[in-house]
Amino acid sequence: MIKIALILAAILVFQCVPAQSLKPVEAESKVAFVIRNMGMDVEGSFKGLKGSIVINPADWSKSSFDVTVDVSTISTGIEKRDNHLKQTDFFDAAQYPEIRIKSTRILPKQGGVYYAEAVLTMHGVARNIKFDFITKPVEGGFLLSSNFSLNRLDYKVGRSSITMSDKVTVMLSVLAKK
Repeated sequence: MIKIALILAAILVFQCVPAQSLKPVEAESKVAFVIRNMGMDVEGSFKGLKGSIVINPADWSKSSFDVTVDVSTISTGIEKRDNHLKQTDFFDAAQYPEIRIKSTRILPKQGGVYYAEAVLTMHGVARNIKFDFITKPVEGGFLLSSNFSLNRLDYKVGRSSITMSDKVTVMLSVLAKK
């Protein structure tokens, strides 16, 4: 009975929290990806995370995010590969310096899981995406986490290849604070 009362109290407190305008904390966030290349998983990440995140626990439909990363910060652990990925045949960092994801709709699901519809803009191509994410309250803000897949060719990143997968898994762990 005490556990049920504590859970109900936590839910009530969480839902009474007003909307919060937050900023991503880059030093404590991670924007990463994995792609299969030559039969091996290649991991990489981006830095330069910035933007705005609004969390409204009382009405998730009023929550939103609009964040970017700096394409020139791509890191796969191999400098030569990173430099190649910045060139025109892949990300073209000079012409398209940011990857942007902007929500168009956020809805609660169950057990701390939320559903987002967003526009992902990369390499000059904007496409609608849908994904689930988890939000965890932390001191002074929230930790948002998600994994989702996309097709790199939909964004004209690289060409069709027999050695490199078209599917990219994106992993986000974004700490948002005031």
